[in-house]
Amino acid sequence: MNRFMKPLTSDIHFYTAKMNQTAIVVFIADELIGSGRIEDITENCVVVGGERYPRESCTFEYAV
Repeated sequence: MNRFMKPLTSDIHFYTAKMNQTAIVVFIADELIGSGRIEDITENCVVVGGERYPRESCTFEYAV
């Protein structure tokens, strides 16, 4: 399955990416603002590479 640049759209996508240590990229309005592996997931944010990104204003995509 080719997941290159497909968005993470549900909780199961985030938790699977975290468990598998899949690299992701983070965007705000088409601007790349971060990348790495998911370290933590909350209802409001996702921690990637030590940075907290709000789920409501960011887009998260598979990088592989």
